[in-house]
Amino acid sequence: MNILILDDEPIELEQLEFMVHLHYPTWNIYKALYASEAIGLAEEMLGRGSFQLALMDIKLPGMNGLEVATKLKALMPNMEIIIISAFQNFDYAKKSIHLKVLDYLVKPVIEKELIGALQNFLQAHPEHDRYSEVISEVIKLVKKHYKEPLKLASIAENLHINISYLSRLFREEVGVNFSDYLLHYRIENAKKLLIQNKNWTILRVAEECGFNSQHYFSNAFKKIVSCTPKEYRNKKVV
Repeated sequence: MNILILDDEPIELEQLEFMVHLHYPTWNIYKALYASEAIGLAEEMLGRGSFQLALMDIKLPGMNGLEVATKLKALMPNMEIIIISAFQNFDYAKKSIHLKVLDYLVKPVIEKELIGALQNFLQAHPEHDRYSEVISEVIKLVKKHYKEPLKLASIAENLHINISYLSRLFREEVGVNFSDYLLHYRIENAKKLLIQNKNWTILRVAEECGFNSQHYFSNAFKKIVSCTPKEYRNKKVV
């Protein structure tokens, strides 16, 4: 699943990427700050596949979002588009209907609304929701219980499924093993808490995300994010 995110504001671009990746960590996300960059990425992608979905800011320097959407749809007719705007411009909204835009979101984008739009996309295109019922249930349990000690063996027992079969199936469908998926999901939530709760200690953030050791959390965080939790917070919190 390949998704393109276009927004000329770096902070907004990163926030959109964060929200999408938090809920759909296996999606391949491509980012662009400029219209020309987005079109270039689409042209490069044609050689090996296509984007299934694009999230696009409507107000861009040099070329507005609807013009970009028209060009992208010409390159990839089956790609769905979700338009994002800093204001409720209903003229743009009406024009976007002619492009068969999937949804129209107003900034600041609320996580619940974005995920609702992505779920609508998956309902319209079930072929992109590649998880079987069993693996979907495992992922649902991770999202609900990631703060707790969580082992694939206990999940397999609760689902009455052989652990070896479940482990193999998870890796085949998700692309990573269960422990790596759980670790990345916890780290993504930790990134969010570090920004939202700047007065929390690193230990508290670690514990809120299911880590029982601050040392292990910090090492895992640095390995995945390429900086320590404290460094990440200092960069993101103004």
